[in-house]
Amino acid sequence: MHEYGIAYDIFETARRAAVEHHARSISKVCVDVGEISMINPEQVEFLFKSIVEDQPLFAGVELVCSVIKPETRCECGYVGSEIYVCPQCGALPSVEKGREIVVTNIEIEADEE
Repeated sequence: MHEYGIAYDIFETARRAAVEHHARSISKVCVDVGEISMINPEQVEFLFKSIVEDQPLFAGVELVCSVIKPETRCECGYVGSEIYVCPQCGALPSVEKGREIVVTNIEIEADEE
């Protein structure tokens, strides 16, 4: 189950960012999950909630997973969402978007310095 490792990496990324910025709490973590990343966003959300359950820094945190549609490009000039066969020339297009798993935003509450 690689979703656990991903949920833990999201937790660690948010925790490190919060510590670096002297946060009192983390209110929201936003993640882009590519549609063809082979990840189940609902499982990641469930596991993330389990990991942060006893972490005071994460009390009430919201994990928002946005699914990113695939975008491909072919040498013939085709740009679209076909991931297996270019509809213009029949070649294998390269995947530009849709495989990523990226923390895009972390909302924290911090004391003024």
